[in-house]
Amino acid sequence: MRSICLLGSTGSIGTQTLEVVLNNQEELAIVSMVAGTNVPLFAEQIVKFHPKKVCMKNAEYSRELEDELRDRYKLNSESMPEILSGMDGIIECATMEEIDIVVAAMVGMIGLRPVISAIEKGKDIALANKETLVTAGHLIMPLVKEHGVKLLPIDSEHSAIFQCMQSGGYDEIESLYLTASGGPFRHYSKDELKNVTVKDALNHPNWSMGKKITIDSATMINKGLEIIEACHLFRCSIDKVKVVVQPKSLIHSMVGFQDGAIMAQIGTPDMKVPIQYALMYPRRPRMSGERVDFSKISSISFEEPSENLKGIMLAKKAFEIGGSMTTVMNAANEYAVAAFLDEKISFVEIYELIEYAMDNHLVTENPSLDDILLVEKETYEKLDSYLQRKI
Repeated sequence: MRSICLLGSTGSIGTQTLEVVLNNQEELAIVSMVAGTNVPLFAEQIVKFHPKKVCMKNAEYSRELEDELRDRYKLNSESMPEILSGMDGIIECATMEEIDIVVAAMVGMIGLRPVISAIEKGKDIALANKETLVTAGHLIMPLVKEHGVKLLPIDSEHSAIFQCMQSGGYDEIESLYLTASGGPFRHYSKDELKNVTVKDALNHPNWSMGKKITIDSATMINKGLEIIEACHLFRCSIDKVKVVVQPKSLIHSMVGFQDGAIMAQIGTPDMKVPIQYALMYPRRPRMSGERVDFSKISSISFEEPSENLKGIMLAKKAFEIGGSMTTVMNAANEYAVAAFLDEKISFVEIYELIEYAMDNHLVTENPSLDDILLVEKETYEKLDSYLQRKI
C-alpha cells in the first residue's frame, strides 16, 4: 500500500489522480489532501477518501470546510479529519511520517515550499507542477539526489520521455522530442491572433485541462516551460530538446539515442495514464479506457511550431539567461494569463507583459528559495504598475 499526499485535489490533475486511486484501492491510499478554495468539492472528496489530514488555502476556507463536513455530511469529531490552513498546514500534510509519495498538482509557486520540505523528509514526488522545476530546478535536482528520492513526472510529455528512457541512459541521449498539439491557433496569422477571445483560447482541440494550462497551450508557453523542465529532469542541454507539432496528440514525446534509434510513447490523450505510471512505477497495472486503433489511423503528421506563438522563444531566452530570469518569465506569464482570463488584456498582450517583465529585471544568479519568492512578488507588482499605466 502506497500512502499519498495529494496537493491540489480539486483541480484537473487532482480529480484524475483520485480516479486512479479509486481504481487501485488495494494498493493506493490518500492520507492527506490539500485544496485551494473549492469547499464543496473538497468536502465531497474527503468523505469519499477518508484522509487523516486536510488543508485549505487559508483559515476562512478551512472553517467553511469544517462547517460543510459537520452540517452537510454529519461528520462528528471522531470521523472528522484534522483540518489545517495556510502554508504551514500544506507542509504538514506533505511531510507526514506515513506518506510515501506526494502528488504535486497545485498550480503556481505555492507548490515550491511543500515539495522541497517533502523531499527533505525523504518523500517521493509525482510532479505535475511546472513552476517547481522552471523556477527552482537548480535547487530541486540536487535535493532529489541528496535525499535519494524519486522525482516522477506526471506531465504527459515528460512521462513519455521517462518511459522511453527505460531503453537507455541519460548519457546516451542525442535528442529529446517534445510533441505539441500546437493548440487551437497554430495556423493563425499575427493579425488573427489579435482577435482571439477567452472562449477561443479555452477551446483546446485534444485535451481537457484546467484554464491556466489551456491558455499556456494556446500561447505555446507550456512547451517552453516543458523544455526547461526536460533539461533539469533528464540532465541535458537545451540544444538537445526539440519541439515538434503532432496535431492528433497520439505521440506524447520521443527520445532519440546516439545509435540512431528513436523511442516514442504513443497513446490516447488521457492524463490518467501518466498519473498511474507515476504512482505505480515501475509496474503497469491494467487501466480501462480508450485504446489507439491503428486501423483507423491513415497517417501521423508533424509540423514546425508557429513563430507567431512566441511562448517557446520567451522561455528559451529566460533559461539561457539563467538565474532568476526563469522565475520572472514564469511569474509574468501567470500574471498575464490571469489578466487575459479576466478580459483585462488581449491574447497577444500576454507576450507583451512577459517581455516587459524580462526586459526590466536585474538577474540574481543562483537564487535561493527566498530570492525566488521575492522575485515573483516584485514581478507581480511591476506588472500591476505597467498595466495601470496602459489603462
